[in-house]
Amino acid sequence: MKAIQVTQFGGPEKLVFTDVEEIAAGKGEVCVRLYAAGVNPSDTYTLTGTYAFSIPELPYTPGLDGAGIVEAIGEEVTNVRVGDRVFIASLMGGKTTGTFAQKVVCDATSVHPLPEKVSFEQGAALGVPALTAYRALFQRACLKPGQTLLIHGASGGVGLQAVQMAKAHGAIVIGTASKHEGKKLVQEAGADFVIDHVTEATIEEVLALMGGKGPDVIIEFLANKNLETDLKLIAPFGKIVIIGNRGSIEINPRLAMQKECDILATALWNAPQDEYEQSIYGVTGMLTSGALRPVIGTTLPLQQVSKGFEQIEKGIGNGKLVLTID
Repeated sequence: MKAIQVTQFGGPEKLVFTDVEEIAAGKGEVCVRLYAAGVNPSDTYTLTGTYAFSIPELPYTPGLDGAGIVEAIGEEVTNVRVGDRVFIASLMGGKTTGTFAQKVVCDATSVHPLPEKVSFEQGAALGVPALTAYRALFQRACLKPGQTLLIHGASGGVGLQAVQMAKAHGAIVIGTASKHEGKKLVQEAGADFVIDHVTEATIEEVLALMGGKGPDVIIEFLANKNLETDLKLIAPFGKIVIIGNRGSIEINPRLAMQKECDILATALWNAPQDEYEQSIYGVTGMLTSGALRPVIGTTLPLQQVSKGFEQIEKGIGNGKLVLTID
C-alpha cells in the first residue's frame, strides 16, 4: 500500500511517499481504509525528533487523525463493524500505524462512528482539533452558558471548532483573526463578534464591546506574544487557557494577582482516560446534532504532504489542513 514514511528526523523533505507493507488488524484492533487524514502542528514537531510528547521509532508513518471505512476488525472488537464509516482519533498511547497512508491499523478505542452527513475530509478534521477545543472549553475553563469567551486566534482548525462548541453551549463568543478570509470563517462559524487580534493599543476597544467588562474566558493560541495582553483584558476571576505557544515571554505576575485570574494550559496527551472518553462523547454528540461542522481550509493529495507541513510551519491558511487519499 502507499504511505508516507519517515526514515530520518528533520524537516518536510523527510516525508517520503512510497510503498510499504500491507497491515492487518490484530486482537482488539481495527483496520480502516482511509480517504482523508488531518495534519496537525504536532505532526510537524514530531518530525523533528525533538518533541517532548512524541519521539517515534524510525521508520514511522505520521498522522493521528483520519477518516474512512472499516476494512477489517480483530477479535473482541464490538464497537464497529466492517463497512462502517468512521473517524480516527489515535491520541492515548495505543497502537497506531499512522494515518498518512491508504490504510491504518489502530486500537478499537481510537475508532468512532462518522455520521453520513459528515464528509471524510470533515471527519479527518476531528481528532486532535476537536478534542483539544472540547478539553480547553469544558474540562479546563469549565465554560458556562452566558459567559463571554474570547478566542485569540479563532480562524484555525481548533479555533473554529471552539467557536461552534461554545455557541452551542450558550456562550457569547468573540473571535479574533488577522485577515479578511479568516474573519469571514470565524463569522460563519457563529461568533457574535469578529475583530482583529487584540493588542495593548486595542484593549479599550475590545472592553467596549462587552460594556467595560473583560471576557470570562480567553483561549490563547500564541501565548508567547499575547499572554500579558490577555492578563490585562481578562475579567476578574476569569480563566486564560493556553493551547499554543512558540517561545518565552516576560510577564508581570501582579496582573494575575489584581484579577485573581487563573492561567491554565492544555496538552491533549495529558488527558486522563475518563476525560478523554468524555470528550469523545461530547464531540460525537455535537457532530451528530449538527452543532459541530469542521471547517476545511486547504486540501492536498497525500503525495504533497511536505507542502502542507511547510504551510503549517509558516502559519499559512485558515481552517483545517486535510490530506486526501486515493
